[in-house]
This record gives sequence, structure tokens and C-alpha cells, in this order.
Amino acid sequence: MSYVPPDAIQQILDRLPTSPGVYQMMDRHGEIIYIGKAKNLRNRVRSYFQPGNTLPKVVRMREHITDIKILVVESETMALTAEAQLIRAHKPRYNVIWKDDKHYPYIIVRTRDPFPKVEMTRRVNRKDGNRYFGPYSSGWEVRRLLDTLRKAFPFLTCDRTITGKDARACLYYDIKLCGAPCIGVQSQEEYRAAIDGLMRVLEGKTDAVIRELTQEMQTVAENLDFERAALLRDRIQAIEQVMERQHRISDIGADQDILSLARNEQMAMVQLLVIRHGSLISSESFPLMNIEDEGDAELIGSFLPQYYESTFELPPEIIVPMDLPEAEVLEAWLREQREGRKVTLTVPKRGDKRKLVQRATETAVEQLNLFQARWAKDTLRQETAMQELQTALKLPNPPNRIECYDISTLHGTSTVASRVVFVQGTPAKSEYRRFNIRSISHDGSDDYQSMREALTRRFQRYVDAIHNAEAPAPGKADNNETWRLLPDLLLIDGGKGQLGIAVEVLEAFHLLEHVPVAGLAKQFEEVYLPNDRLPVFLPRNSEGSYLLQRVRDEAHRFAITSHRAQRQKKGMASRLEVVSGIGPAKRKALLKAFNNDIDAIRRARIEQLTAVPGITEELAQRIKEELA
Repeated sequence: MSYVPPDAIQQILDRLPTSPGVYQMMDRHGEIIYIGKAKNLRNRVRSYFQPGNTLPKVVRMREHITDIKILVVESETMALTAEAQLIRAHKPRYNVIWKDDKHYPYIIVRTRDPFPKVEMTRRVNRKDGNRYFGPYSSGWEVRRLLDTLRKAFPFLTCDRTITGKDARACLYYDIKLCGAPCIGVQSQEEYRAAIDGLMRVLEGKTDAVIRELTQEMQTVAENLDFERAALLRDRIQAIEQVMERQHRISDIGADQDILSLARNEQMAMVQLLVIRHGSLISSESFPLMNIEDEGDAELIGSFLPQYYESTFELPPEIIVPMDLPEAEVLEAWLREQREGRKVTLTVPKRGDKRKLVQRATETAVEQLNLFQARWAKDTLRQETAMQELQTALKLPNPPNRIECYDISTLHGTSTVASRVVFVQGTPAKSEYRRFNIRSISHDGSDDYQSMREALTRRFQRYVDAIHNAEAPAPGKADNNETWRLLPDLLLIDGGKGQLGIAVEVLEAFHLLEHVPVAGLAKQFEEVYLPNDRLPVFLPRNSEGSYLLQRVRDEAHRFAITSHRAQRQKKGMASRLEVVSGIGPAKRKALLKAFNNDIDAIRRARIEQLTAVPGITEELAQRIKEELA
């Protein structure tokens, strides 16, 4: 039986205009499930409901459509802009979506300010008058880039109002990461010239900037201003570090973007190579979702407006691997985005440009494999585990953030507490921490007191962090964030006794109502909860039980690793203790000089040993004899 649209949809189809515009298809809940653009709304929208349209995606989609809304615009290029903005805002279920595009970081140069700051941002505003560079694929890459650029072009990170009349500059001036316009050392013109150089490097014009700085360095050196020459030399070296990631592609000095694609049944990866002034300055990967029943050309055609609607630096040429649908409309729209300057979509068949497309394709394949390996960590299983734990342990919220503490001791010495963190069921290794326990004697062990010290220090860090709201400098990590975040579940490796210690510490910090806590005993994997006499037993093969065991085992592994490192260090020191004449100070100096390597000390020549402060020739000879 051939398809017939519902009466409500047919009434809409009969009244559609022939104007260009955007259409939004809605389900019975009022949710937008698909957004498209059209040169002729009537023809385009009606095509979805023709009996001959049997594309699987269309068949699935129209089963859910109960309403259609339209937006009439003046031209097809305006429709393309509106479509990209609406897709970005609503992320409809059936549209090809650039996954998590709103989270990609940019570099913003606040050029509207008298003394512009340079920062990382994840919010862009095309109309605020500032300069944006990006998007980049990771915040870590942006922070590393900003750290390097600041060495070359010191920029402000403070909140001072710059008048040039402050009494003193901050530490950043002393370490040459700020020109100190606050005290008048650097004028506004000099500061803005430095910021202009920074922006030119981000644009890929590094060769020209280095030539200018090199010429200036030679001039000041000839004038015997060697301090200024050394400063310029250091800045040139910092820019060259940036250039190490900007590979020379062409001697022509071309500005091009190269796009290519890799895909499988579930998703696709668009690879973008950004070439400015003949150098590859960026290689970024963008995953696409909802790709079923879409051809490669349609996928790239869908990505183009989503990406270039939000970017700020469009080149005159965009190289793509195949002819795109509605290429003329895309070129017209790109020209508008570039403020009237021409943009060409090129499909190379041979030569260097074709090789660049092949390079992008190879990179896209590798990035797709890596992304899917990370993305496919069985999200469903992790969600099931957290739901089971929430139910079994009577938690107010799913344990999205779990902190687990374990104590490791060897014969009463070198006691270490470890903290591991799991976020959404996976290890957050950057937040692992160790606590060297100080509150117990070296000739005994007390796991309860060790746990008390570790948890007290952890939650004191929380108190300190919430009272220290100062934002980190651009390019610097927020080291307080790991302490500022409270766990959804505090897991203690131990039974009732260890749990009781944790409860006491939480009560002391008035956090017992805010931090759910549980103790995981080793013998039968039973879980103890505060105020419950009997333990909770999770089914042994349940996902929740597996997650608790993974967290506990990871905490134990991390503690043992830390403890082993301490033992090795102590072992090296103990071997030196048998050498007469070697006290704590000389032992420490020797270990420091030879990177804690006792074998390196044993193999060292007499002159190498006597180079260590406090080591005489006689003592060096004794070390050689007694360590042989």
C-alpha cells in the first residue's frame, strides 16, 4: 500500500509557499526532529511525503512528523545561514550533527580593550568586535599554545585597570611574561604592537614576524643594548616552537582549507587541514553523528555551513574530495561569510592538492578509529552500573563522580594513602592523588589514623578551594577544581571501622549530609553504609559490583605503585647509610646529583663524586670501595 500523508500534514503541504526558506519538522511532543533549507519550500518539503520516496531515513522520520513550521527568507544563502544556526541550537535527531561543536575551544583576543587580553574561550560572539582563532580540537592544545605565545608576546592576565601609574608590577614582569604597562614600562602602542604580532603568528604569518624581530635584534645588538637583544632572541625561539607545529606545505604562500572524510556504519570523521601562508598551522578532527542514508558529499555539504558559520578566518580556497551538492549556493554563502570576498570550492584530480586531500583522508581514518575506541567504552554498561549503585546504596543521585581511598603500608613504614577518581564510570587519572602519611610513628602502623589524616587533608583542601575562587591565569590549569568538586560517592577500602572514621571526618567538616559514603570490605565484597547494621551485597555478576571492584582495585594498585617508589628511594638511601662519613645532608645531595640512581653513584668517577657539595676525595674513594 502506497504512503498517504496524514490529513494534518497534507493541509500544511497544500499551503506551502514557493519562497526560499527553512523548514522544521516536529514530533507529537513538539520536539524538532529535522531542519532543512530550500530554494523552493513547497517543492522541497512535499518531496518527503511522496509515495516514491522510500529512503529508510525519510520513512522513519515521517512516521513521527505531526507538524511542520517554516521560516521564509529572502535568498537561498540566507536560508543556509538560518539552517546552520537552527541545527546548532536544536541538534535535531535526524540531522547530520557536528558532535559537541559547542564545546570546542577558541582563542579570543579582546581587541576592543585598550590593552587586549588573550584567553581561551568556548563562547563566541561574531558581533562583539574581538578576534577569534579556532576552533581547536582540545583545550589542552590551546593552553599549550598560549603558554608558548606568552613567552614570545607577553600579555596581560590580571584584572588591573592599566593607567601606567601603579606603584609596582607583579611577578609576571620579573619572569618576563608581562611587559608591565601597569607601571609604564610598556606603552599602549608597544603592547598593542606585541598583540598584533601574536595575532599574525596565529594567522600563520610566522616567517614575516621572525624576520622583523631578527632585524630588530640585530639593530639593538649593534647599539650595544644586549639585554634587549637577548630578550628578542628568546622571543624568536618561542615563535620557532610554534613553527615546529606549522609544517611547510607550499612555497607559494597559499591560504587553503583541506577537508576530507572517513566513515563507518555508525559515524563519520571530517578532517580539516588549515594552511596559511603555505604552512600547515592546524589539523583538526570533527566527528559527525546521524549519518545513516547520507552520501559522503552530503556529509561534507552538511558540515561546511555548521563549521564556517561559527569560524572567523575563511580562506579564499576550500579543497574538498568530491563535487558537493548545491556547490554554487555554498560558494555564494561562503562569500557572504567572508564579507564579499570570493571563496572557491576546489575538487583536485591530481597534483599537490590531491595529495593533500589524500593526507587528510588518511588522518581522518586514524582519528575515526581512535575516537570510536574512546567513545565505545560501553556507555550503556557504565550507566547501568551507576543506576544499580544508586538503587542498592540508596544514593540521592547517580554516582557520576566516585572517590576511593586506600592505605598501603610496609612493616609500619612508608605509609601512603591513595585517592583515585572515577567520572562516569571511567578513571580520571589526572585527578589521582597520593598522601604521604605523617601523623603516625615510623615504627608502627595505624590504618585508622592514616585514613583519618588522608580524608582530613582532602576535605581541608575542599574548604580552602571554595574560599579561593580566584580564576587561574590563561593557559594554566585550575589546580583547585579537583578539590572543589565533592564526590557523589566516597568509597573507603575497608569495613565498618574505616567507614566510621570517614563518617567522623565528614561530620567534622559538616559534609555528611552532602557526601554519601560507603565502605567496601574485601572478604565478601560486602558494602557497609552509615547507620545500617547489616551490609549490602550486590549480585556478584552485576555491573554495579564490577564497577565498585574496579574502583577499589585501582585505588589499591595506585597506592602500591606509590609505595614501591618510596621503598626504592629509601632502599637507595639505606645503601648509602652504610658508608661511614655519609650523613643525611650528603646522602640527599648525592641522590639529587645522580637522579636517585644508586648504580650511577657506584659507577661514577672520583671527580664526578667530588663535584657534589660536601664530598671530599677521601670520602669519594670510600664510596667507591663500599658500594663496589
